[in-house]
Amino acid sequence: MSPITMAMLALLAYKAYSKMSAPQTGSAPQPQAHLPPAANDSGGLGGLLGGLLGGGASPAGAGAGGLGGLASMLPGGLGGLLAGGAAGGLLSGGLNDLLNQLSQSGHGDVAKSWVGTGANKAISPNDLGAALGDDTVTSLAEQAGLSKMDLLNGLSQQMPHLVDQLTPQGRVPDEHEMSRMI
Repeated sequence: MSPITMAMLALLAYKAYSKMSAPQTGSAPQPQAHLPPAANDSGGLGGLLGGLLGGGASPAGAGAGGLGGLASMLPGGLGGLLAGGAAGGLLSGGLNDLLNQLSQSGHGDVAKSWVGTGANKAISPNDLGAALGDDTVTSLAEQAGLSKMDLLNGLSQQMPHLVDQLTPQGRVPDEHEMSRMI
């Protein structure tokens, strides 16, 4: 599995994990203001990516049509969550959070085109980097062993296709539908 593919999956997993582990107040979900820990921390995005990219598990177990051995590559509770059949909820939640973040940063039309059944609109590497935030991009790049620009170039080219493949009916699948897909 390429570093860009692993970074995309890790980003979705981290977004879902962050949303699940953050305390919620009130009845409506609140945007998360906390930043991911530094890449060398054992938790957060750095820890998640460290487990994906260098945790001793072989990426060969991940099949081209789904996540395959991804659960065994994720550290601690997140890997167990996937192994327990919650991968659909994790991906669906992470995808929703990513799309919301793009919308909040002024790229809602781009995000909607990736989900919709028509042509995917492009997003520039700089716009994607600004939407994701420098701390997230830095952690992804460090753990993937890529420069920030190489990471953003790859993500801006491949993210529209991944989102398009995860939303074949023009909407984000619920956790049960996503589980059947993977």
